[in-house]
Amino acid sequence: MQNGLMVLHGNRLETLTELVADWLQREPLSPLETETFLVQSNGMAQWLKLQLADALGISAGFQFQMPARFLWGAYRTVLGEDQVPRTSPFDKSRLLWRLYRLLPTLLNSEHFGPLRHFLADDVDGRKRHQLAERLADLFDAYQMYRADWLDDWENGNDRLRKDQDRDTFVEFPTSQLWQAHLWRALLADMDSSKRGLSRSAIHRDFIAALTLQKEQGTSPAGLPRRLIIFGISALPQQALEALAALSQHCQILMLVQNPCQHYWADIVEDKQLLRRQLDNRKRHVTTMPENRVNPLLAAWGKQGRDFIGLLYDHDDPDSYRSVFHNQIDLFEAIEPQSVLQQLQQDILDLEPLPKPDQRPPLRAGSASPADGSLSFRIAHSAQREVEILQDALLDRFSTDPTLQPRDVIVMVPDIEVYAPHIEAVFGRLERDDPRYLPYTLSDRSAGAASPLAQAVESLLHLPQWRFTATNILDLLDVPAVRERFGIDESDLPQLARWIDQARIRWGLNSPQRKTLDVPGFEQNSWAFGLKRMLAGYLLGDGPAWMGIEPLDEVAGLGAELAGRLSRLLDTLEYHWQQSREDTSARHWQQRFTALFDDLFNPVDEADQTLDASLRDALNDWLAACAEADFDSLLPLTVARRPLLDALNAESMSQRFMAGRINICTLMPMRAIPFRHVCLLGMKDGDYPRQQQPMDFDLMRQWGNYRPGDRSRRDDDRYLFLEALLSARDSLYISWTGRNVRDNSERPPSVLVAQLRDHINQRWHTDQGEPVDALTVSHPLQPFSARYFYSANDASAANNADAHILHTYANEWRALHEEQTHRVDNDQPLPPLENNEPISCAALGRFLKQPVAHFFEQRLKARLKQQRQVLDDSEPFSFDGLQRFQLQDQLLNEALRAGPEHANDAMRVAMDRLAGSGDLPLAPFDEGNRDSLLLPLTQPLEHYFTLLADSGTLQPQQEIRLTAGPLQIEDWLTDLRGSSANAQRLVLHTGKLKERFDKLTRDWTLHLAACAAGLPLTTHIQGQDGRFSLPHIHRSDAQQCLDQLGYAWQKALCEPLPVACATAFAWLKGEEKDNGENEARKVFESGFMHTGEQEKEPAIARAWADFDTLLAASHGDANAFEYWTEQLYAPLYLHAQWLEPGDDA
Repeated sequence: MQNGLMVLHGNRLETLTELVADWLQREPLSPLETETFLVQSNGMAQWLKLQLADALGISAGFQFQMPARFLWGAYRTVLGEDQVPRTSPFDKSRLLWRLYRLLPTLLNSEHFGPLRHFLADDVDGRKRHQLAERLADLFDAYQMYRADWLDDWENGNDRLRKDQDRDTFVEFPTSQLWQAHLWRALLADMDSSKRGLSRSAIHRDFIAALTLQKEQGTSPAGLPRRLIIFGISALPQQALEALAALSQHCQILMLVQNPCQHYWADIVEDKQLLRRQLDNRKRHVTTMPENRVNPLLAAWGKQGRDFIGLLYDHDDPDSYRSVFHNQIDLFEAIEPQSVLQQLQQDILDLEPLPKPDQRPPLRAGSASPADGSLSFRIAHSAQREVEILQDALLDRFSTDPTLQPRDVIVMVPDIEVYAPHIEAVFGRLERDDPRYLPYTLSDRSAGAASPLAQAVESLLHLPQWRFTATNILDLLDVPAVRERFGIDESDLPQLARWIDQARIRWGLNSPQRKTLDVPGFEQNSWAFGLKRMLAGYLLGDGPAWMGIEPLDEVAGLGAELAGRLSRLLDTLEYHWQQSREDTSARHWQQRFTALFDDLFNPVDEADQTLDASLRDALNDWLAACAEADFDSLLPLTVARRPLLDALNAESMSQRFMAGRINICTLMPMRAIPFRHVCLLGMKDGDYPRQQQPMDFDLMRQWGNYRPGDRSRRDDDRYLFLEALLSARDSLYISWTGRNVRDNSERPPSVLVAQLRDHINQRWHTDQGEPVDALTVSHPLQPFSARYFYSANDASAANNADAHILHTYANEWRALHEEQTHRVDNDQPLPPLENNEPISCAALGRFLKQPVAHFFEQRLKARLKQQRQVLDDSEPFSFDGLQRFQLQDQLLNEALRAGPEHANDAMRVAMDRLAGSGDLPLAPFDEGNRDSLLLPLTQPLEHYFTLLADSGTLQPQQEIRLTAGPLQIEDWLTDLRGSSANAQRLVLHTGKLKERFDKLTRDWTLHLAACAAGLPLTTHIQGQDGRFSLPHIHRSDAQQCLDQLGYAWQKALCEPLPVACATAFAWLKGEEKDNGENEARKVFESGFMHTGEQEKEPAIARAWADFDTLLAASHGDANAFEYWTEQLYAPLYLHAQWLEPGDDA
């Protein structure tokens, strides 16, 4: 087998793969030898395995490694494992903690003034850790890309070489001289046996050892006989030197995806070729005119250009050309059949732009917008981008039966931004839905994808926790936590109720609250609430014990659940105490391990994998600290960093190439061929991705650039080029090009803009710009009528995108189809037969909410939003609902106690409310106590006065009567006086003036009593006066009930066009011929006013606005007026308002 470095170029990975498969068959290794491949991503490794399996029938005996890991292994093999450790003391993780230890000892030196200034206000060590981390990154990069600088600094020469092979130098900024001193300080801090273990030193020894063995005619044992490097588009010069040295002892095949078949290593963006050096190049290249520069390759190809230029320095094609029968340039030209293929062919041929008068038409020949090979989509948001993509993919799959999900890749700048939108759009469909598309999300960090990881990350900030009710319930949402404490998911609603009823808001206890610089009170804390739960279990609904109000909900078997909750809180308190104390790395490892053991019990493979990775991260951190001789005390803010880094680390192999649509992050060297390549998020500022370089990174300073240096922006430019070249059938590009608020334009990425400009200069059209024919601007909403235009619609004639816009979201189609084809949803439902009797209270609820009656009783749909169960703040004041509920409790206690003891009963009740955590703490409590009690004093006096004058309490009476089609069965209670002059007294908590809508329940009961022949007068006492409902003639009462009964049945068939408070406002306004305006004010919301429509979701669902409500008809009459007269006019006419002090 011939040794040496053999570089083979090709523009298509499929062709390079065929060569690899053919070579493996022509030159096989022995059966038990492992074939070693170097690739730059796990995705490329997976793709290559599949391709070789197809070509060879099996993919076995192959080992895929990353270049850095392989080269370190090669260093150990050649130099000896006893000379080169598994992990270098100069690795980033080791340098970080050595620097963290060293920095404080160096700050007093005159050389480190900039560092001393930066760390002057470092209180808890975080800034020191951040600086050490960045310096470790920097020195790691120097070892790889500027080893000659470090050699000079080690020898006391504070200078910066411009080129490692020449004695030319650039100016060393005086403000950065501390870097050379710091490098020497690092070396001086190490044992003499470790100083020669930097990557640059080991690399130098590695090259020397291989060269010596070559001269001696020997080869190191343990190296692979053959090494295949596939699809790598960038390597440091140091790595290329190492591979070139290895090629003296083994065969190295380097297969390079080269976008251009001509020599292009000296082209630059926006300029012609600077020089030609073909005379000293041994590779045969086609002579090209000096003006042959493809603008896209010049703009985006810097990374590849530099890499190929570096390869030429190590490549000797004449030494192996004959081995491949002179076929070492495997460029495959194609006859362009689409816009995309024409662009790819132009790059392959290094084709410049034509002159303006020589541009071919876009719609002629092979370049036509209709081919769909290149499309630009403009959306208003990331959510819309994904929805538009789904429609585009469904269209592809419906028109191409050969297309498989694995043939599509979707790439975005940041998968964490798009993952929620992708899951919301693609993940909402069931497998049996014809629109279902299988997909897989790759490259998500553990912290974003796992509930356990999110819990760990949260617990690593335990000293900053407020321990809110939400904090604890969120923690209990994690299955691993529930498993540890024996809590079932079905227990969570019960726990949430207890927490709310115990008035637990935040804080473990008084001492914990003090650490957050607030007073150390215990009310509304977990200690407060758990004591109430325990007291409730022991005492039931008894009086307070030692100031603790029992929560009687916790009883029987519920005590066991409360105990488990208490054990969770005790565990959290213990670890909260531990996390506040500084300690060594070893003790932090023990604390973190105990935290995992005490709080988590992994429930599935994902949890187990995460748990193992976190423990491995702790072990690695401990080893790094030991290597760095670091054993000082650390605060949690620094000690948690290794775990946070492990949680946030991106996985490069999560389910990539899993046979589904691949959705992943745009990552270097992931240019795997796919039939359809989709790029989302291509907006200005998001791509190329921004990475602010460190201001002390000398490699990034002007004049210090060398070919092979890595740059995030250059990586992203080359990624974009690779994406364009790897698309076989189509390239789809979208971005948020419109503002979601005002529809203003937003620019695309500069790379997209360059591509669009290139298209405009490459082709011409008769009308507009050529790129306009490839661009679709989508509406703001997925249900826009523009998606549902028919080609025959007259409305489509004025819509330029009518023939392009299409959606598979059929759930919106019915909104836009022709009236003759749609179901008439305005027809009422058929009558509902129901012989079950109803109560007066049910009839009163219908009268209060006639529209909700249809949704709740007929459709069984409850539209009213549930009140948030948990509140994370202790009470400071009361909203309207809370005030009503508390005053209602106080009034009930006063009524039970009677007129003589009412005030005492309310004071006792107020004390119990304070003890249960319902009232604010001092100094907010007094004002709030008064605001609750004072408004109740006068109404109670009036009520008890009426009570004394109303006679004795009568026995309850059963009533049975009809209300139109309905049967009413109920009991009349709280009646006083005699059968000839019955009185009923009601004490209402709130204000009543002009609030007829609060009387509906009492009105229906009053009507039923009068219709049953009982001469009843009803008094409803409020805070600001009272309403009296006088006796109504039996026939009149029955007529009102019949009207209510028929309306009840009608409201079960369709929403009635009426609203209770709005109707009463109409009636009051009609007294001054202003009914419509007054009703509109109550129906619609305004400044500092919430309208009835907004309060009642059912009304909002049925009636879009007041005009829509008012437009409904009932026969020849206005429906709103009709139902107002039928349902609410009798109550409005009969109710008599009495101000305080007026005679009854």
